[in-house]
Amino acid sequence: MLKYIKEVIYMNELVLKILDYIDNNLYKKITMDELSRVFFFNKDYIMRTFKKELGMTIIDYINRKRIYNSLEELKTTDDMMLKVALKHGYVSQEYFSEIFSKYMGVNPLTYRKFTKVNTTISYEDISLIRKNLVEFQLYVAFLIANNVRVGNQGRDLLESAHQSVKLV
Repeated sequence: MLKYIKEVIYMNELVLKILDYIDNNLYKKITMDELSRVFFFNKDYIMRTFKKELGMTIIDYINRKRIYNSLEELKTTDDMMLKVALKHGYVSQEYFSEIFSKYMGVNPLTYRKFTKVNTTISYEDISLIRKNLVEFQLYVAFLIANNVRVGNQGRDLLESAHQSVKLV
């Protein structure tokens, strides 16, 4: 879901450095104190600058990246949920499920069920997934409408979201 994020052109060099740092340390615990030490800026300044540039907090960005990265594993393996949670930087299955549900609109088990071939899914599950896809489509459209340049991956994801909404 967030592959497009690096394709968006940012003016702030600090934010680009923070994004790279997060990508290189995604599954470790990243604190604001740590970012302040690494980048030699006050943590309040880092938080304000990041949110101004991306429209989301650093924690929100990290959680979105982790959840996005867990999607393929949920689709293609039958690994226990705890194993998936720990692999993607979460300390418990419950917290992973809570964060996953927050961003995806369904819990990880429902998502896994929906993405497996030859499974039955309820109308309620389809509605939640459709809502999430529409929200994502609106977010990308908002970026475009506000002259935030979206790269090829962003356009591909927007088209994919549009097609998915039609299919669901």
